[in-house]
Amino acid sequence: MKTILITLVTLITFSLSAQKKETLIYSIKGNDTLRMDVFTPKTIKKTDSLPVLLWMHGGGFSGSHRAFPDDANLVKYAAEKQNYIGVSIDYRLLRKNTATGFGCDCTKDEKMETFKQATIDYLDAAKFLVEHAQSLQIDPTKIIAGGSSAGAEGILNAVYMKDYFVTEKDAYNNVSFAGVFSCAGAVVDARYITEENAVPAVLYHGTDDRLVPYSKASHHYCDPKKDGYIMLDGSDVIANQLEEFDTAYSFNIVKGGGHEIARIPFEDLEKVFRFFEQTMLNKEVIQTKIIRTK
Repeated sequence: MKTILITLVTLITFSLSAQKKETLIYSIKGNDTLRMDVFTPKTIKKTDSLPVLLWMHGGGFSGSHRAFPDDANLVKYAAEKQNYIGVSIDYRLLRKNTATGFGCDCTKDEKMETFKQATIDYLDAAKFLVEHAQSLQIDPTKIIAGGSSAGAEGILNAVYMKDYFVTEKDAYNNVSFAGVFSCAGAVVDARYITEENAVPAVLYHGTDDRLVPYSKASHHYCDPKKDGYIMLDGSDVIANQLEEFDTAYSFNIVKGGGHEIARIPFEDLEKVFRFFEQTMLNKEVIQTKIIRTK
């Protein structure tokens, strides 16, 4: 599918809080005009190049949006409180208004295509930021890939499985990620996590998540006889893979927790950004598993 990148700033608004908001078009794909909201600290200096939280919302690839209150508040927080550039993006909701949704009646091929296109949309958003790093005052070497639920699946596949899903890899030669912030996410195959693409990660997951598996299990725990049967590797498998490569991670495990653990952990955000300061900025290797009970 042909992608047209638009560099026009379509909207600039100023809030009464300590950040500036810009809404940009990062890609047009068929009938989908994909936008991102970019939040910048008002205290930014002309010489600053700041780290980025690039956020992908959840919603089962069928609903929600970049400006959903929790998602918007997260990227605003990154700008206001952590001196980051906070970015929340649209992406194509390929399962919207479909008869099978994204459950066990959605075929494996349709699921894989959905993962693929979400991966590409996310990489296109990252590419846009890299190409406009100077004007947006972004440090392109310090992009944290973040998402919840479907968004977490999208960003994890973009970070770790680009070689699997993307054929035109040269288009993303300048795109790299310095960290991962995943709330109830999974990858198609954790064996694609290598020493080269392993980056510090904050992972949240409930052990009883029946939609996105905590460890290795079928998506939505579909029966093998169902069209939508596909195995995924959840946060537990990802953390073990990162440990093998001596890569920093903070794995937040909620015993008995379900898919509600996909919610953004606002109560922990100071700890989350402190982890990235220690690991992404200061290059410390910290490996922790924090176990809570629902």
